[in-house]
Amino acid sequence: MKKYLAIGALTLALLAGGTAASVAAVSRGGDEAVTAVVAEAAVLRQGSRGGEVKEVQRRLKQWGYYKGAVDGIFGSATKQAVISFQKKNGLTADGIVGKATYKALGMNDSYNVLQNGSTGSSQKPSDYTSSDLYLMAKAIYAEGRGESYTGQVAIGAVIMNRVKSPSFPNTVAGVIYQKGAFTAVTDGQINLEPNETAYNAARDAMNGWDPTYGSLYYYNPAVATSAWIFNRKTVTVIGKHVFAI
Repeated sequence: MKKYLAIGALTLALLAGGTAASVAAVSRGGDEAVTAVVAEAAVLRQGSRGGEVKEVQRRLKQWGYYKGAVDGIFGSATKQAVISFQKKNGLTADGIVGKATYKALGMNDSYNVLQNGSTGSSQKPSDYTSSDLYLMAKAIYAEGRGESYTGQVAIGAVIMNRVKSPSFPNTVAGVIYQKGAFTAVTDGQINLEPNETAYNAARDAMNGWDPTYGSLYYYNPAVATSAWIFNRKTVTVIGKHVFAI
């Protein structure tokens, strides 16, 4: 897979119209933080996108509230379906999927994320939302589907190491959608649907398996275009990728 890491000041990367996830960017070298939006991680409303929206749509469609495509896009039809579901279940009919609606839908993981307040850099593996898992799996699949399982986990580990680092955005979405960080985002391969292997690799990385030993970068030396990346200290090599700090 072709990949390179863009160099320079980090900029905030918001997933346009996406799930209302916490996204904050911190520039390298101790420069002043560039902070835009901090919102509850799993609340869904019209304009949201992602794996959690898909699951809401799937359940509403199964129960006859929703007739549209299960496409992960929270449009007006999804909102009306949510309102109908909320009315039927005695909830506030506002078309917004928050704690009470998640609980009624049986989406317990998403409910627990909001209940326990899991935004920010102190997230534990159990705190990440299904949207985080879905996005991580998409990134792993797009960037490393030709690699071994360990190599795919390693890509996820780099993302997690960046989430934990003060030099990078402190959310999964912020890291993955940081401008120029991953070729798969630039060329659109991030939109491919991940397979079960990518999901499993994402879970392992989010649960702490780090075959890269703390690496913050990876690249394929056969196709990398940034001279800067070759000067990073190599930690390990897995498959076609060099992992570095």
